[in-house]
Amino acid sequence: MNNKKVLLGMSGGVDSSVSALLLKEQGYEVIGITLQLFAGSCCNLETNLDAKNVCKLIGIPHITYDLRKEFKCNVIDDFINEYSNGRTPNPCIECNKYMKFGAMFEKAKELGCNYIATGHYAKIEYSEKYKQYVLKKSNTILKDQSYVLYNIPRKMLANVLFPLGNFNSKEEIREIARKHNLKVANKPDSEDICFIPDGNYKKFLEENSDLKPKKGKIVNKNGEILGEHNGLYNYTIGQRKGLGISYKEPLFVIGFNQERNELIVGTNKDTYKKEMLVNNLNWLLFDNLKEKLKVGVKTRYSAKESKATIEQVDSDLVKVVFDEPSQRITPGQSAVFYIDDVVIGRRKNICLVNFLEQN
Repeated sequence: MNNKKVLLGMSGGVDSSVSALLLKEQGYEVIGITLQLFAGSCCNLETNLDAKNVCKLIGIPHITYDLRKEFKCNVIDDFINEYSNGRTPNPCIECNKYMKFGAMFEKAKELGCNYIATGHYAKIEYSEKYKQYVLKKSNTILKDQSYVLYNIPRKMLANVLFPLGNFNSKEEIREIARKHNLKVANKPDSEDICFIPDGNYKKFLEENSDLKPKKGKIVNKNGEILGEHNGLYNYTIGQRKGLGISYKEPLFVIGFNQERNELIVGTNKDTYKKEMLVNNLNWLLFDNLKEKLKVGVKTRYSAKESKATIEQVDSDLVKVVFDEPSQRITPGQSAVFYIDDVVIGRRKNICLVNFLEQN
C-alpha cells in the first residue's frame, strides 16, 4: 500500500478543490472521489462535473461512488426516525460517520490508499501529551468543523487528513483557488441539507414518511392547556415563533409528550438546563471515562462552548453538569467534549435531566 496515496472526498466546492491542490503539492498521490448520495443540491450533475473539472485541471484522477442506497438507510431514514420520535437530528453528522468515514474509508483501502481526506476545517495531529493522534479545532474558529467530526473512529485518526486545518480564514482558501484559476473559487458555500435543497424539512417529512399534520394540545409544564399545535415534528426545542399563543410573556418550546401528542412550552427561564445525560459515546482519547473531568461542551454546531463536569454513570451513559445553566439543550443533537482545542469524545442523543428551577 502506497503510504502517500490518499482518497479525497470532493463535493465540487472550493474547500475540497483547494485540498486537492495542497495534498498534491505536499507529494501525495491524490485520487478525487465524489459520493453520489442524493439528487439534491450537493449531489447533482453540476457538482460532479465541477469536481471532475478541478481534478482534470490539476492532473489527478476522479471517480464517482454511488452510495444512494446506503445514504438512504443510514442518513435519510435516521432523519425521519428521529423526528418521528420527538428528536431533532443533525444528518450531516450521520453522513460523516457512515459515508465519508465509513464507506469512503473502505473504498480507500480497496484502492490501496493509506489515507482519506476531506475539506473540513479541523486538524488531526500526533500529541506528545496523549501519545496518540488527536482531533483538534481548526485555526479558523469561525469555520471550525470539529463538532461534526466527533464520531471518527479513534483507530482511524492516524489515517485521516484535513489539509485546511491550519488556515486562518476562508478567504485564504478562495485566494489559493483564484491563483490556480479554479472556476469554483467564488462558489458559495452550501447552507442547506443536501437532500432538502429548498430547506423545507417539514414538507420533506410529510412527502417521505408517515408523518402528517396531527393536531394536539399545547400545554405548559404544569399541564395547563394554552393552545393547539399541528404536529410535533413542526417544532423544535427553543422555538418561539409560530406557536400561535397569546400569553403574558414570551413562550418557548421546552419539550414533547409523544404519548399524549402534547407540545410543552415554558418561559425563557424554562429553556435553561443545569444537567443532561448523553449516550452513544465515542471516546477519542481513552476507552472509558474513569473519573469526573472538567471539559468544554458544545451542544450545537453554532453554540458557544460551555464549561461543565462530565462523569460516566454507565457503559454508554455520561452525566453532564454545567457550571452555568445552558440553554436550548435538544434531544437528538450532539454534545461534543473538549479539553482546550482537543476533542475528547461525544454522544448522539441528549436526554434532559431537569429544568432549571429559579425563584
